[in-house]
Amino acid sequence: MSNNCAVILAGGQGKRMKSNLPKPMFEVLGEPMLEWVITACEDSGMKDLCIVKGFNAEAIDDYIGSRYTTVFQPERMGTGHAVMMAADWLKEHSGGNVLILCGDAPFVDSETIRKSLAQHVEKNNAVTVITAEIENPRGYGRIIRTDNGIDGIVEENDATDEQKKIHEVNSGAYWFKVDELLYALNEIKPNNSQGEYYLTDSVFILIAAGFRADAYISENPDVVLGANDRKGLLQLNNIARLAIIEKHMENGVEFLCTDGVSIGRNVVIGAGTKILQGTIIKGDTAIGEDCVIGPNCLIENCAVGNGTRLNYVQAYNSVIEENVKMGPFVHIRPDSHIKSGVKIGDFVEVKNSNIGEKTSIAHLTYVGDSDVGSYVNFGCGVVTVNYNGITKYRTTIEDNAFIGCNTNLIAPVTVGKGAYTAAGTTVTKDVPDGALAIERAELKIKENFGDKLLKNRIKK
Repeated sequence: MSNNCAVILAGGQGKRMKSNLPKPMFEVLGEPMLEWVITACEDSGMKDLCIVKGFNAEAIDDYIGSRYTTVFQPERMGTGHAVMMAADWLKEHSGGNVLILCGDAPFVDSETIRKSLAQHVEKNNAVTVITAEIENPRGYGRIIRTDNGIDGIVEENDATDEQKKIHEVNSGAYWFKVDELLYALNEIKPNNSQGEYYLTDSVFILIAAGFRADAYISENPDVVLGANDRKGLLQLNNIARLAIIEKHMENGVEFLCTDGVSIGRNVVIGAGTKILQGTIIKGDTAIGEDCVIGPNCLIENCAVGNGTRLNYVQAYNSVIEENVKMGPFVHIRPDSHIKSGVKIGDFVEVKNSNIGEKTSIAHLTYVGDSDVGSYVNFGCGVVTVNYNGITKYRTTIEDNAFIGCNTNLIAPVTVGKGAYTAAGTTVTKDVPDGALAIERAELKIKENFGDKLLKNRIKK
């Protein structure tokens, strides 16, 4: 791939999406369609990409950053015009080959890219159209084959009845020799009702000039799929979602029900794990073997160990080790490390904290910016008070400590090994190993006080 490059067309608005977002930035399984196309190029070994931006170019710039070259298409005047915007960049790659891809066709894959390039080079083609054979070709340009390659692409509206029976269709992706593409771009004219420059015309121009044109049939029929509206985008998401679930089932993952289940394409799940309904797993998440995840979990960029059970848990950018049990209604915020055997019950939030082995955080507790040892027990309603309005401080709770119900730990503070805090205590200074911290005002009881109030309420 060292002498090859790719131009990705990402300037489209997608008016039927009814959004200010460029169409390639709409997401499939939580990632922009553009990223799917970029990843396919990267996975094929290609490192030199140029992104053609147009509508709301700032959104493309913000997303791409400095990763790849971008060029601007000031007016959307067709696919050929979009490629023209990259002409100067293409001249720097003279003598090589260039892959033209649509940024809103997310299912192009690295195998198709590699195999189509091999055919392109082997047959010394000026252009190789990437195609697919699909059951219902309606709406797609048909490939007209000859004994020595192809004779062109016929659009649906221009096709004869016989040509409409052809099931091999244009995906909108092409390999070109760079120099031949630059020649063709200079020859394309906007001779159509839209007044646009069509990249498909370059195929006819090269054939007419005596260059060889051919087509590579991808083994992946979804390579042709894109989305023109929200309905089409939903279809892409469903296709990708079910394909990924199928892959995990083949690897030994169990799905009792796939309703509401969405798994990102980079997620790794071990054999024997069960994924229950309503579960969303995103980003670079790795889940071990024999886990139960769900129902209704959201896990993003986390490492989850073997045998862990998560029920109604949201977890982000954290490590959850083996044989942890969490839920329901648990929130694990970024930079947390939950060690083996921990139990976390309902309505608990953990943020930027380390929780030691076999520790129990039963319910209704907030642990933030804390380092908690092993075999610690949290009673109900404990809060680590980590923020004074200006600075956040850490709390340290050492092994075998017992934190009583409704304890407030005012950071920075340390509770020593085996130390206790009495229920209702506000801890403002360090508690030594094995000590009891108790802070309560004297309880005063006023006789008959409640009786008087009750009588007044009854009267009203």
